[in-house]
Amino acid sequence: MDKIRFATVWLAGCSGCHMSFLDLDEWLIELAQQVDVVFSPVGSDIKVYPEHVDVCLVEGGVANQDNLELLLQVRRQTKLLISFGDCAVTANVPAMRNMLDGAEAVLKRTYLELADYTPQLPHEPGIVPELLDQVVPVHQVVPVDIYMPGCPPPADRIRATLEPLLRGEMPVMEGRDMIKFG
Repeated sequence: MDKIRFATVWLAGCSGCHMSFLDLDEWLIELAQQVDVVFSPVGSDIKVYPEHVDVCLVEGGVANQDNLELLLQVRRQTKLLISFGDCAVTANVPAMRNMLDGAEAVLKRTYLELADYTPQLPHEPGIVPELLDQVVPVHQVVPVDIYMPGCPPPADRIRATLEPLLRGEMPVMEGRDMIKFG
């Protein structure tokens, strides 16, 4: 049997979902025997998202141009996309900046009004990604196959989502243990 081509992606979020993934502890050894990790910010130096990915966990909201471009590429090249954690599912904490009404207002507030020294707007194309006017959840940009809420999702929920996929089945995402936010 071929191994599942597995990826994880970190957009606008705190990386707490990836930390919770690492809380799978010993089960990570079992998982590693059944998947090829082809892209991840955790323990990988791969810079380009590969083609023909079977399953990808996407953490975080979509906040800037780099997030948007990566997410579009992930969706094109991935069979099963999982919205991983509350920021991916609802935009959660990163979307708090939406109250400031647009990217320009966010940049002015952050880099000019609240600056202690040398207030200036960051502008380094190719280095500093352009902010989108609003932070949005993953499903507002691309179709999502599975929603796994939680801030972060507990390791037990992550495992209960992935185990059926390893058997070629879809997980049952219902009940408090699987769909509770926060």
